[in-house]
Amino acid sequence: MIDIRPDQPHAASELFLYRLSRLQAVAVAPVGRLCQARYGISRREWRLIVMLARHVPMLSSELADLAQLDRARTSRIITALVEKKLIARVVIPSDRRQARVSLTERGRALYDEFLPVVIELNRQLLLALEPHEVEQLDALVLRLADRARANLQALDLPKMDRSQAASRRQF
Repeated sequence: MIDIRPDQPHAASELFLYRLSRLQAVAVAPVGRLCQARYGISRREWRLIVMLARHVPMLSSELADLAQLDRARTSRIITALVEKKLIARVVIPSDRRQARVSLTERGRALYDEFLPVVIELNRQLLLALEPHEVEQLDALVLRLADRARANLQALDLPKMDRSQAASRRQF
């Protein structure tokens, strides 16, 4: 079992993002394992399938932004999903560097079959909380997301290039 508590005692607020990251990692692990075992897709591929199921067909660059992935990685995932016949990619004739992507019937069927499983995994996780706590948590998560967006906007910095971020880290 993965322990999401920090190794050393700190104020909860000091390591909040670390603890949240650890919770996210352990909570999504079943989804990733089921994606791979049942459908032969990765969690990132599932993420793009969900985005395409919930939005109209879009440019691959728009999908990258929506999924918060760099464009190169998104392009590789799209190629894999096209090869698996789960999404269709149509190059824009006026700008051959851009492509519109959408779910295929097979991709939609996968989404329709797997989404209830993911919903049930979420429901099972939230059984650790009382119903009023789930409502509270939802409201708190929305408030934190709003604050995080405001904090990011207040920095007034250019958008980070995710493909180069790892190479710039110096710890």
